[in-house]
Amino acid sequence: MAGRISRRAKVGRAIRRAEIGALPEFVPPQLTALTETAPEGGEWAHELKWDGYRMHARIEGRNVRLLTRTGLDWTEKYPAIVKALRALPVSQAYLDGELCALSEQGLTSFSAMQAATDARSTEGLVLVLFDLLFVDGEDLTGEPLRVRKERLEALLGSPPPGLQYSEHHLVSGETFYRNACKLGIEGIVSKRLDCPYKPGDRGFWRKVKCLNREEFVVVGWTDPEGSRPHLGALLLAYYAPDGRLVYAGRAGTGMNTDQLRRLRASLEPLATTEMPLQVRPPKGTRFGSPLVLSRVHWVRPEMVVEVTYLTWTDDNLLRHVVFDGVREDKPARGIVRPIPHPEKVEARKEREASPRPRRVARP
Repeated sequence: MAGRISRRAKVGRAIRRAEIGALPEFVPPQLTALTETAPEGGEWAHELKWDGYRMHARIEGRNVRLLTRTGLDWTEKYPAIVKALRALPVSQAYLDGELCALSEQGLTSFSAMQAATDARSTEGLVLVLFDLLFVDGEDLTGEPLRVRKERLEALLGSPPPGLQYSEHHLVSGETFYRNACKLGIEGIVSKRLDCPYKPGDRGFWRKVKCLNREEFVVVGWTDPEGSRPHLGALLLAYYAPDGRLVYAGRAGTGMNTDQLRRLRASLEPLATTEMPLQVRPPKGTRFGSPLVLSRVHWVRPEMVVEVTYLTWTDDNLLRHVVFDGVREDKPARGIVRPIPHPEKVEARKEREASPRPRRVARP
């Protein structure tokens, strides 16, 4: 509780500084709650869910900084984005968005974004901006979202290459969700138009996913077999509410040779002789090959990866898991298994009765 209070106090002090013309150093981002259905009603705006790194842009004259969701400074990684932000017609601003790799069809690819970051070839990445918190000495965090979006859209009327405005749509949430899924989008985010920006809050923004994609903590790896180099599979886990690490399954596909090499190099310094799980993973399941525990290399739970999966099995393990990338922007201790908010039975029955769109391959 003490940590939560101090964090809010810190945010409050930052915002008060902004009222007299100084930008806050960092504002914790407003968060989303996972739900099963999109909300309906005229007070909700719906946007595409962008699959990338959540990123804040802090502009103060020529001094531009890119900050991750936890406040890490990643400015030097994305010089083209910094150049684009400097071209905006403002002397001071604080913006919220998502750093993405976009295909020609407008689809996002987390793995492509991470590959560009690893190769230091980030000129083609795009910062999709969806909120404006401060501008030229004015604090907008207390304004409703519709006002902040209007100001942001005006600011990005003719955006330089590398920046893009995130359009919102005032339509049926369920209709927008279905159309997004048909296009192969990861999901949608619905936001209350009449609410202020609330750092850390999950009540005013809600997400519904088309694809099963989540982050997990790596707790070990297995030896490679056959001609596969470096490592076999990653052992995944998440934190339970009581602080225990719970085994979630393995990810052994979706990694090319370079990724396998980099993963092995990153995991070896984390090696430990102690299993970080309180309950040993099962040696065998109905799906997948048996897990040989004697060939598992345990690691300290510090690396976070993002994976796509088909479903959870009855014994609470991931099925058909594909590795997407490493999440350097998210702390391991914050990785929990997301439990969707309850939905109306009628809405669930209606959706289950309708044919689901086929998954579209990610670029």
